[in-house]
Amino acid sequence: MLDVRRLVLLRDLAAHGTVTAVAELHCVTPSAVSQQLRLLENETGTRLLERTGRSVRLTVVGQQLAEDTEHVLTALEQAQYRLHAAEGEPAGPLHLACFPSALAPMAAPLGEALESTHRNLRLHISEAEPEVAVRLLLQRRADVALLYRYTNLATPPHPGVETSILQTDPLVAVLRHDHPAAHPGKNPIELRELADTRWISAPPQTACGDAVLHACRSVGFTPRVRHTCTDFSAMIALAARASIGL
Repeated sequence: MLDVRRLVLLRDLAAHGTVTAVAELHCVTPSAVSQQLRLLENETGTRLLERTGRSVRLTVVGQQLAEDTEHVLTALEQAQYRLHAAEGEPAGPLHLACFPSALAPMAAPLGEALESTHRNLRLHISEAEPEVAVRLLLQRRADVALLYRYTNLATPPHPGVETSILQTDPLVAVLRHDHPAAHPGKNPIELRELADTRWISAPPQTACGDAVLHACRSVGFTPRVRHTCTDFSAMIALAARASIGL
């Protein structure tokens, strides 16, 4: 019988390309991943990997086994679901990974609704940004995740997970009431009107920061960022105290 945990490592290597990436995904060392993959090759009696210097890639047989692993994991999850379904009412823990700003408006009401409808179901919420949440899903440490994605960045879908769009929110600018571009009752302003405004934005190399930068550059300017932070409430508070846009 093949070790399912080693099969998962092979599946993740097929998805992420390097042993280092798989090690980071599972919070272990690259050498530990390599050792487990060698043991998997011993179990199968088949060469699953081709090693060239410090790089590694899956053989045709290894790639097929990685694809079959997803079916194995799905079958195990379905078997577990049927065990609980046989008991009638949904029961047990349900692990949700959720990004911080959705905790209050989405995760909390969801937990209340689930537990009021299914008394034996217990929702466990973990705060996690999308990349971490996807990692928890792939590790089977989360059953479902709430993620966000900025469409103007054209971020590719995460491999190995299925997604459904729950809602779409606009990316908006927050201005002081006395800002020249802020006129009550005025139609939405053009982003280029804020080219000379000092900005508060998320830090560089974050999804939010990159989305703002890309939006501004798409209309012909680079935002002059004065402050950076990740808390939207703090951004709004800072914007309210200075002639700065958000």
